[in-house]
Amino acid sequence: MSCIVEALYELKYNPFKYGAHLASFYKAVGESEYNLLLSPFVIPICSHPLYGQKLINSNVRSTIWSVFDDRTRLYDLQDRIDGFQSLTEQCIQYCLVNDWLSIDEHSLTIRACNESEPGFTNQKSAEKLGRLFSGHSVVEIYAFLGVIPR
Repeated sequence: MSCIVEALYELKYNPFKYGAHLASFYKAVGESEYNLLLSPFVIPICSHPLYGQKLINSNVRSTIWSVFDDRTRLYDLQDRIDGFQSLTEQCIQYCLVNDWLSIDEHSLTIRACNESEPGFTNQKSAEKLGRLFSGHSVVEIYAFLGVIPR
């Protein structure tokens, strides 16, 4: 029975699906130093049943304070980040292989590769999360969401 559960989990959460989320996020967030440290937030927040929908319904004037207004609902964010860590790493590797993203090792910065045809379907929730996070430092985001980097 556990094999069936594991197979269903791998079908739903796989790097081929969520790689586009990371590429869309980094395309929208822009270049900022240490933005590699924001990658653990993308899959847990975009796949969250409440916040994934809130991101899709957000508009240009939305801020991290308006979208994440009830932070008590983020009680499991640290556990979700820890649980999706392996998938996030696989997605980054998938994006690097497909030339959707590139990494600057010196500044720990991920950049979206500029191509006329990106090769992935832009994911609205991840793109909007990137816009919400742009303009904020990595430390501000971690402190606001109450997550401890590991």
